[in-house]
Amino acid sequence: MTDSLPSGGSVLDVDELDARWADAWGPERVAQRLGGVSTPWCVAAGWALDLFRGAQSRAHGDLEIAVPAAGFPEIRDRFPEYAWDAVGSGRVWAGAGAEALMATYQTWLRDPASGQFLFDVFREPHESGMWICRRDESLRLPYDTIIERTSDGIPYLVPELVLLFKAKEPRPKDQADFDGVLALLSRARQDRLGEWLERLHPGHPWLAKLAT
Repeated sequence: MTDSLPSGGSVLDVDELDARWADAWGPERVAQRLGGVSTPWCVAAGWALDLFRGAQSRAHGDLEIAVPAAGFPEIRDRFPEYAWDAVGSGRVWAGAGAEALMATYQTWLRDPASGQFLFDVFREPHESGMWICRRDESLRLPYDTIIERTSDGIPYLVPELVLLFKAKEPRPKDQADFDGVLALLSRARQDRLGEWLERLHPGHPWLAKLAT
């Protein structure tokens, strides 16, 4: 992602977003379409926590997956009948070209017939098989340690990293996600989350609960 956004793009109409995400796909459908790809990918955010739990705990307004940025073309090529829009700073670049992709890291798959958004792809920084945290580039982890799978093979981001990203400015649903999954985290997972919170968000209120 570059430091400046390209010209053009449209301002996102927040009032329309819920309706345009109403037909978002679930993890199973995305996993079916991505079967056999070589680039590592995983379900992220709230859906990832529910895959870890083994059951859906709440409604989800969208579906997000994460991929290494260099692997995005392989993901993109699995959906030739759809369009990809780049999103950043409250703007959307429909049918994003190289400039918009370089300047952003979020990409929404859109049905060109209906205008509905289907899922969201985070194009993540990486290097030599290592995932790099966008918020602290010194936090680097091998992909094979941050992706787990459900019993039927759907890859998801480990819950401790999902919660780390939710911790920056937690909304009510993020707090509910933390409260709901905390008891399911092993001591080792809690310790990792605590370490990362101290690193990125020292003094975060979740640290007190992780210490008990």
